[in-house]
Amino acid sequence: MAGELPREVRPLTAPRFVAFLLLVSTSAGAQAPAVTQGAGTPREMAGRCGSANWACVARCIDVACVDACLAKGCQEALDKLAGCADASGCGADDSACVARACDTQCGRSFEPAPPSPVKETPDPCEDGSVASSKVPKKMVGDWSLEAASVRPEEKSKVVVNEDQRDVKPRADFDRALVVSPNGCFLLRTRLESATLGKGNSLEVRSWGTLQVNEKKDTVELRTTSGQAVGTICGKPRVIALSKGSSQRPAYTYELDGDTLGLTAQTKSKQTFQFRRQPLKKDE
Repeated sequence: MAGELPREVRPLTAPRFVAFLLLVSTSAGAQAPAVTQGAGTPREMAGRCGSANWACVARCIDVACVDACLAKGCQEALDKLAGCADASGCGADDSACVARACDTQCGRSFEPAPPSPVKETPDPCEDGSVASSKVPKKMVGDWSLEAASVRPEEKSKVVVNEDQRDVKPRADFDRALVVSPNGCFLLRTRLESATLGKGNSLEVRSWGTLQVNEKKDTVELRTTSGQAVGTICGKPRVIALSKGSSQRPAYTYELDGDTLGLTAQTKSKQTFQFRRQPLKKDE
């Protein structure tokens, strides 16, 4: 599709589907967008995965960005951990066996994390620490990312190859955006055993203020803090992520029923499509 992507969030017809692939088909080798550069760029950690990687993930929206955050030393460590699990002789669903057999390799794959004084913040939008902001009523809710457009540098990897045999989707990527009535947002990325090794899981969270300009139909996600919470090497972890605003671009937004479209105001005009999730029964 030549020129600027349209702001309208329309049904994905067959021609548009080629340029607007389902998220799970996004290439694993793509470069992280500019928002992951600078303070959020994962450092070389002697073949370990750690807080710098999770802070980078917290700034992502699409799976290609997450893959870039886990690239190089971290991905090599995860591959070695997966190799240990395969060679352990443990059953496919026996996480306890894998944990025992690969305890040493697991410790080598992740940064050492002694018991942290940091406590989990399960619902940062309810504790009053995020400044209030006015948001459209229709934007309030729990949204799940279902698709992302392909950046120009990715097209040769995933669009030309119609059978997509070269695509390596991250199997357990789950991205959610929660918008509260007070203008607080929470971005959650779940990384589970398919990515981190059997028995390991993390939910990477970032939160802050959603600044909406209804006249220009734009929104900014101004991050103030974040955490990675879960179980690594059989131990519960609460990892504090770097504070301060991230450098995400502004997005134009389009609300159409249960669909929220965000288009980055960058040269690539990358578009993200979210689907509203139904309220839980107890809400």
